[in-house]
Amino acid sequence: MIYILLLFLVGCPVIDSKIDTPLDPDHTEKVVFEVPKGANARSIGPKLQEAEIIQDARYWRAYLKLRDAGGCLKAGRFELSRSQSMPEIMETLCGVPLSDAVAFTVVEGWRIQEIDAALASRGWASAGAYSEAAYSPASFDLPGGLEGLKSLEGLLFPDTYMVEPDRFEVEEFIQRQLDALESRFIQPAADQLSSMQRGLYPVLIMASLIEREEPKEVNMPVVAGVLWKRLDNRWNLGVDATSRYTLKVWNDRRAFLGKLRDSSDVYNTRLRSGLPPTPIGSPGLQALKASLEPQSSPYWYYLHDAKGQIHLSRSAKEHEAFRKRYNVY
Repeated sequence: MIYILLLFLVGCPVIDSKIDTPLDPDHTEKVVFEVPKGANARSIGPKLQEAEIIQDARYWRAYLKLRDAGGCLKAGRFELSRSQSMPEIMETLCGVPLSDAVAFTVVEGWRIQEIDAALASRGWASAGAYSEAAYSPASFDLPGGLEGLKSLEGLLFPDTYMVEPDRFEVEEFIQRQLDALESRFIQPAADQLSSMQRGLYPVLIMASLIEREEPKEVNMPVVAGVLWKRLDNRWNLGVDATSRYTLKVWNDRRAFLGKLRDSSDVYNTRLRSGLPPTPIGSPGLQALKASLEPQSSPYWYYLHDAKGQIHLSRSAKEHEAFRKRYNVY
């Protein structure tokens, strides 16, 4: 027993050297090391050795005992290298794990149903779960002035979000979108919204029309000016995109032509006056700004040719001439 104790004491400096000296100080390349759920500090020693991050799992066990280390170990993925000593490795393993987040982009103009389909296609949410939540606005903390809505259409800010698929929750994601709308647009534009006196929701509705009507951001303010002017002068807006809103497939031309002739459709802005009852999708920041800051112009009409180029007109006669010239009907 005395011999064993003396041998241990003599060996301590050697062990301390193994503990505090990296396996290869010059090898700084990072590798991703995963600590499984339920693992303890002792059990990962062989895995560290197998990954060639430490020389020998026996020294790792000695380190844990001598330094009373390992109590703060966390599950998850961590970046480690051979240039780290055992205390440095443990400090990393006790820190914040690498995020499993991936980028998810909500495209400008997407409706609730398109966001739902995109999430379902990735397996992050069951089909219909996002839509169900988005049609229950009372479940969320909404920006001021948007109470009493029947859906969150138009409030679900389009952006690229980092999400963790294994921890994805529909309600949490929707609240992030609502918070993004408030922080990115509503709060910065509070004074303008107050002075504009149109109300926040009409601005959102108009922005959703602009998003679908004008593909080029540079043209959005002038289109906004035309549409607000029509509205203020009691003209029908004549925005064909609104008649597509309730279609299952946005580009279903046959169904769309039927909608254009349906005067009972509350989204038909050719045959009905005023704004549609809700936004027709998620407007991006530039469309929102255009709705808030429309450009005054002498124009009352616009159309786009086959190349997407806008053509603005001062009169119905000029507009009709553009229709014939560019074969737009």
